[in-house]
Amino acid sequence: MRKLLRQLDENGERYLMLVFYCFIVFVIVIEVVRRFLLDFSSLWGEEAARFAFIYLGWVGASYCVKQRAHIRFDVLLHLLARRWHGYVYLFGEVCTLVFAGFALYWTLETISTQLEFGALAPALRVSQVWFEAAVPLGFSMMVVRVLQSAWRDIQDIRAGRDAYAGTLLFD
Repeated sequence: MRKLLRQLDENGERYLMLVFYCFIVFVIVIEVVRRFLLDFSSLWGEEAARFAFIYLGWVGASYCVKQRAHIRFDVLLHLLARRWHGYVYLFGEVCTLVFAGFALYWTLETISTQLEFGALAPALRVSQVWFEAAVPLGFSMMVVRVLQSAWRDIQDIRAGRDAYAGTLLFD
């Protein structure tokens, strides 16, 4: 069980992104074939792919937070000694937590309103809440990853190690 949890911690977002991406590709291919060969397309295909893309984006945002591959300003880090980088990262993580707290509150407010009024997705005719839940789910996953990063940074600072700089997207 511990091995499974470690595997999910290391690659959970990657597995989810793969599932959503494959679903999007499958639905779009089916819809293109239906449109051009059968001269008929469904209403549900475009909407399902769009909502899977939204989930893909939010899960990907959580993965980027984990890898420190999200947008950040490194100019300040180049001006500071390496021993201060962990503190700068911690400050960024606190800011992210504050922002995520506000975002979670307001998105849950939106979801409760949709539950109250029974909003339905136009083509799929299922509760819109299933699709709006991507935002608080993504922010919740980001909060977990930010807390993990903060813990790692605190340990690095205490041990006198360089802070984890994250995955380099570009050299």
